[in-house]
Amino acid sequence: MATASQAKHKLCRRIGECIWGNPKCPSVKRPYQAGQHGKTGHRGKLSTYGTLLLEKQKLRKHYAISEKQLRIAYTNAKKGLGQAHEKLFRSLELRLDSLLFRSGFAPTIFAAKQFVNHGHILVNGKKVDRASYQVKEGQVISINAEKSPAIAETAKNGNATVPGYLEVDPDALKVTLTRVPQIEEIPVNVSIMSVIEYYAR
Repeated sequence: MATASQAKHKLCRRIGECIWGNPKCPSVKRPYQAGQHGKTGHRGKLSTYGTLLLEKQKLRKHYAISEKQLRIAYTNAKKGLGQAHEKLFRSLELRLDSLLFRSGFAPTIFAAKQFVNHGHILVNGKKVDRASYQVKEGQVISINAEKSPAIAETAKNGNATVPGYLEVDPDALKVTLTRVPQIEEIPVNVSIMSVIEYYAR
């Protein structure tokens, strides 16, 4: 029976690389599909639909959200002015759990969700327990160190490569969204246009 960790990395094995860039991912040691013939077999060429579906799955898995959540985010991205693919990508990246993970204060996106849902995270000094909360430019994310010493210790030991739109102060356990990210600098290996095409079918 697969462990919880292996289950989370199932898609990584399928595509031959880790969705989150984790060096401990099973796909690093075994960059081939699971199963009896995974090592000797080859990945068949995907259909156009299969390619679009795979990109959508990769995006959903990276942010660890449900199909319903992603579809709602797509629907919202189509509204108003601006490019839908850019608005969709940014809305996912600017989620509170995503930025907490990106800052290195949480070791995985799953841990980031747990930290937020359990009330350990503050935004501008106020507790926010909704992982989907949209962080705005200039807002400061911090860890309630007094109530969450173990999580504070985990955050201080983080070693993530922090993107340019975040400013991290590991000693103060604070991360600031200094600006809205450019699409090309969001560290997610997904063709966002393929996701738009999938839902626009």
